[in-house]
Amino acid sequence: MEFHILCKPEDIAPYVFVPGDHDRAKKIADQFDQARFVSDSRGYHIYTGTVDGIPMTVCSTGMGGPQVAIGVEELAHLGAKVFIRVGSCGTAQDNITVGDIIVPTGVYRGGATAHNYLPPAFPAAPDFGVLTALVEEARATGPGAHVGIASSSDAFYAEGDPALYAKMKQAGVMAFEMECDTLFIISNFRGWRAGAVLACDGTSTEIKPEWGRQAFLDGEKRAIQVAVRAMKRIALEDQQRQAA
Repeated sequence: MEFHILCKPEDIAPYVFVPGDHDRAKKIADQFDQARFVSDSRGYHIYTGTVDGIPMTVCSTGMGGPQVAIGVEELAHLGAKVFIRVGSCGTAQDNITVGDIIVPTGVYRGGATAHNYLPPAFPAAPDFGVLTALVEEARATGPGAHVGIASSSDAFYAEGDPALYAKMKQAGVMAFEMECDTLFIISNFRGWRAGAVLACDGTSTEIKPEWGRQAFLDGEKRAIQVAVRAMKRIALEDQQRQAA
């Protein structure tokens, strides 16, 4: 029994989705063929089920690096091996709008939790196989799917540095969020596989605009579909390798 998520090994599948939002966790679980509620301890809402016979788990992690770190460490103690974050983000790019989805190829490390695992110079990058599956599934959904660099930070309401923001925008940073750097760094350090798909909920000029509420929900639904299809693809590829 893990301290915070209060689960046992039989409760957790090798393939795990880690959204921040608890409602999003339920939406992901609704895509399972069979889903059972496992736990809601300490802000982690956990469901386990199957997708076409493949065992999968979803665990909401709340907001920020520390929650992600504790959650994925304990999930991995119980057998989790592949993590896909299904999150939300803002954007710096004028060609991205609310409802678009973004698959990060790497993350600027503006948070602090991951520094306890690897030094700041170590890149926060997803697993290539997970990234490839997410990119191909995202692009198959049509326009409004972007692939590129994201940025993570710890303090949502802190006053940002306009000069740094301008540099990031010029460098093509697409998404601003709070968890991917931690997930990617810990996964690299521990030998797990991880990736992410994000639904944009704010433009380069407006944070979470009311006019974009439905567009974001549509993008969230799309991101969930991409993540589930990508995870199924990853699991099937694992099965093929094991059988070879």
